[in-house]
Amino acid sequence: MASTAPLVVVMGVTGCGKSTIGALLAEKLDIAFAEGDDLHPPENVAKMSAGQPLTDEDRWPWLGKIADWLADHAAEGGVIPCSALKRSYRDRLRQGAPGVWFLHVDVDRETIVRRVSERKGHFMPATLVDSQFATLERLGPDEAGAAIDGTQTPEGIVEEALRTLG
Repeated sequence: MASTAPLVVVMGVTGCGKSTIGALLAEKLDIAFAEGDDLHPPENVAKMSAGQPLTDEDRWPWLGKIADWLADHAAEGGVIPCSALKRSYRDRLRQGAPGVWFLHVDVDRETIVRRVSERKGHFMPATLVDSQFATLERLGPDEAGAAIDGTQTPEGIVEEALRTLG
């Protein structure tokens, strides 16, 4: 793939569809995809599984691994889902890959509570939804990216993301 291939972080709260959207987007763009949750250290997964929200200190090593993945894929492009809820987290990812573009899959709290409550086999319980929304800092006007309505179909979200990416 040419060096103009995008480097995308699909961001948002738990249950917004980051992984589904990310995989579809990577497939459409014919670029690499990695599951950001797979880069969490076991301690983070255990903490979230127990219903405890992660602290910034818990997140830094994970964000470092994602930043490294982004840096490793800067030339050929790639897509990785990562909550990236705070500006400081996105700043950390930009340190690894200055050209990264953020796709915020934006979904209301009620829809997220329903989705997470119905989800099977994921470590993140519905009890952590409120902590995710409390942590969320929306993209600033100076940040490369876009917020897209995450209540659309995954295909609709990806098509809108592709139009926005140009």
